[in-house]
Formats: sequence, C-alpha cells, structure tokens
Amino acid sequence: MSDWEIIQINDLVKENQAELQTGPFGTQLKASEYIANGIPVINVRNIGYGSLTDAKLEFLDDKTAERLKVHRLVLDDIVFGRKGAVDRHILITKKSEQWIQGSDCLRLRIKSNKLSTKFLSYYFTTNAHKYWMEAQGSFGATMSSLNQDIVKRINIPIPPLPVQKKIAAILSAYDDLIENNNRRIAILEKMAEEIYREWFVRLRFPGHEQVKFHKGIPEGWESVKIEAICKEIRNGVKIKNLDGSTKYLGLENLPRESILIKDFNTADSVQSDKLLFKERDILFGKIRPYLHKMALANFSGACSSDTIVIRPKLNEYEGFILFTIFSDTFIVLATISSKGTKMPRADWDFLKKLQIILPETKILTSYQKKFDALFSLMCKCSNSNEILKQTRDRLLTRLISGKLSVEDLDIQFPPSMTE
Repeated sequence: MSDWEIIQINDLVKENQAELQTGPFGTQLKASEYIANGIPVINVRNIGYGSLTDAKLEFLDDKTAERLKVHRLVLDDIVFGRKGAVDRHILITKKSEQWIQGSDCLRLRIKSNKLSTKFLSYYFTTNAHKYWMEAQGSFGATMSSLNQDIVKRINIPIPPLPVQKKIAAILSAYDDLIENNNRRIAILEKMAEEIYREWFVRLRFPGHEQVKFHKGIPEGWESVKIEAICKEIRNGVKIKNLDGSTKYLGLENLPRESILIKDFNTADSVQSDKLLFKERDILFGKIRPYLHKMALANFSGACSSDTIVIRPKLNEYEGFILFTIFSDTFIVLATISSKGTKMPRADWDFLKKLQIILPETKILTSYQKKFDALFSLMCKCSNSNEILKQTRDRLLTRLISGKLSVEDLDIQFPPSMTE
C-alpha cells in the first residue's frame, strides 16, 4: 500500500474530476407530487450498504422528473443518505440509472478515468470509513446528518486502476453469489405466499371441488379470533442478563415485505432491556405498522421491545397465520388501529380479536408441509449468504488496506463487471 495515492474528494471536485449534488429541497419536490407508478425516486430508506433496497419506492411522472433532471442518476453514481443514514450509500447500476435522487440524498459523480467507482463503493463499506462518516455526521447533532463539506473531506487510498479493478472483481464475485441466493429466496417466498393465497384466499385448495360451501365458507372451516391460534409472547430480559454474543434484532433488522431475516446484530450493542424470542416465532414490528416489517425467526435471540412476538399454538398453524399477518389487509388494519400520532404503534389487543376463517386441520397440515420445505430452502440460501458475507468482509479489509496484494494475479472478471 506504500505506493497507493491518498486522494481527497475535495481535490477531485476542484479539478472537475468529481461532482456533488444535494437532493431537491422540499419546495422543489413535494409529497403531493408522488404517484402510484412512474419514474422511481431513491430516498434514504432505499439506501443500503452499497446496494439498493427497493421496498416502498416512490414515483414521479415524466413532467416532474424532467423538471428535476439535474437530479437524474446515471450509471456508477454514488448516492449517500443525508439524514440518519450517513454511513450508507448505493452504487447506481443499470437497474436504477435515470431514477431521481430524493430530498434526503447526496450524489457523488466520479468523472476521473483513474478511479473505479466499484472500488470506491467497496471502500465506503469498510468499517473504518463508516465509523468516520458517523463521527463526522453526528457532531453536535441528535440525528446524524451529511452535507457536501463532509463528503469533500473524505480521504481515499487509491491503488493503480488495474489493482482497483481486480479488488472490485474479487469482491463482486461474492456479491454476485449473494444476489443469486437472494433471488432464490424471493422466488421461494413468493411460491409459499402464492400457495397460501390459492388455498386460503381464492379457496382453490386440494379437493375443493368436492367440498360443500355454506355462505362462501368451506364445510369444516370455522370463524375464529386470531388469538385462538396464536399468542403474544412477552419474555423480557434485563440488559445485565443478556449474553453479548446473543443474536439481536432491532427494528432496522426486520425485513420490509419479506418473511426472512437477512441480517442481525449482537446483544453487546444494546443499551436497554429487550424481549427474547425462539426460532419459528413470528416477529412483527410494532412501530409504524404500515412499514410492513415482520419475519419468521430462523434462529432464537433477543429483539426490540417494540416488536410483537407471536407464537402459533400448534405447528400446523404456523405458515397459515404467518401469511395472514403478512397480508395487506392485516397491515391496513394494524395501521388504522395503531395508537399514537408521532410514533404510532400497532395494538395487539385489538388485532388478536380480529376474526379469520380457520381451515380444517387436514388442509392446514398439508400446507405446513409445503411451507416447511420451502422455508428450509430459504434458510439454506440465507446461511450460505452469511458465510459468503463473512468471507467477503474479511477479504474486504485486507484488500482495501493493501495487506493482500492482487497486483500479480490473473483475475477473471465476474459477469456484473463485464456487462
């Protein structure tokens, strides 16, 4: 690393080798201008650690997007979160080019042909850089915030361009495998949900042709309250009694509109009492239920006290109640019945009284077998991703620091870098 050059973003900007652009102000882009479908807008909630989270995207029409054309994103732009997410960024790919940067974002566009934006993106995911960003953005503020002056002060160790590309290629190979697994998880999850909808919403379950219906309900099915088949578990634990290595799920770890947990923290990072949950408990984010944050736990651990921990009373109820709670109808009811204005929280005392149609045991058992098989495959993909991420992150530190030299390696570039 001794021959690596240290470059400051400010120098690149001064030399017109980089450009910074803050997102549109509130007067330029109003909430009333969002539409149901159109040109996507990237807001801070869509920004991950190098990649895009496309749940709950907002959209603009062509006319509004044209008015905000200075905020159009192009391939290889780097977008930072400005408020509450200063350590996060995304690299714009072909999927998201020509989208619009939102008000709470800051865009970096590299013009220099001596820099690989993919290498820069990986540098921005290192712990050292994230800690630096958090320290700079949190100075004198209750919520971390980012501005152009902070981004300009970023110093980056830059190896020769061929080395940058080789480092990015090695790390991209891991990310490509992770993305392939994520696509498999999404397909498996969709299959499980679609079977649920086919059997329990459209009522085209196996043998439905031979079953009598009474007032639209299959014979043998019954109307019950949600609390008849599951219960809330409030197993609190004092922070002093928490093992620091225990897996911990904050609300930020609960996925949006997905049922599988993809990341977690450890209990040594928590600062208050929590709740304990068991593997295969259903976890529902209580705050702002319209965010649709929930999951089926694939491990035991601790979670935020603002999580509703739900446990099916019988194993055959699991998949059925999971997707019942996951449904848009349940989320709407959880939202309109939530308590509080500034920080609305779902009211389980209300939700558990909701009436649902419970299928007969034979159908539930048959569905649960199918669900178990699909969820098992999802967990295998997730476990594989965890190993890949750990390996990638260990390599990341050594590669970005120059401790592991790749200069003399003949590297095959992955598909994501050859398109």
